[in-house]
Amino acid sequence: MPARIDHTVTSGTFSLDGETFDVDNNVWVVGDDTECVVIDAPHDLPAIVKLIDGRDVKAVICTHAHDDHVRWAPALGRVVQAPVLLHPDDLPVWKLTHDAPPEGSLTDGQTITVGGATLMVLHTPGHAPGAVCLYAPTLGVVFTGDTLFNGGPGATGRSFSDRDTLVASIRAKLFGLPAETVVKTGHGEDTTIGAEKEALGS
Repeated sequence: MPARIDHTVTSGTFSLDGETFDVDNNVWVVGDDTECVVIDAPHDLPAIVKLIDGRDVKAVICTHAHDDHVRWAPALGRVVQAPVLLHPDDLPVWKLTHDAPPEGSLTDGQTITVGGATLMVLHTPGHAPGAVCLYAPTLGVVFTGDTLFNGGPGATGRSFSDRDTLVASIRAKLFGLPAETVVKTGHGEDTTIGAEKEALGS
């Protein structure tokens, strides 16, 4: 059985720098009928567990540590008995939400194999210092968290973020992917690398 991508949207809040906003977050699960990984664990633990549907979870992967992406990550890891993985550069952001550190780290170029698919970790700082994207070449997709959206780069201007760094990350790490690569984002609709490269300019 080839790997597939399952998806749900959860609703909640995002808080940083003393402000709170209502947000809808994408949750992505990649794997086959027996095993999977979860990409981000935001607002609704039961909804994520339902999407997993009894499969063996190899890891809960955090694209970055803003609270709307990791609020339920430790609890989900405990429920499904899987490690929570985060790039170490995002530990200062993680500590705004959780006291105990995650169980594992992500590094640039690391590969995670699950259900016949391989996810390559791309460190893309800017929206957050430890932000990562996950490129799955056999599936023709890249999971970008809040690094790249349908409509351009993720938000900056808040603590731990920098637009110039973000744009440099996108150009260096994402715009070299095939133009037809589908971008699956942390919020909102899919796009493609080609569409966003044309919009932002290379």
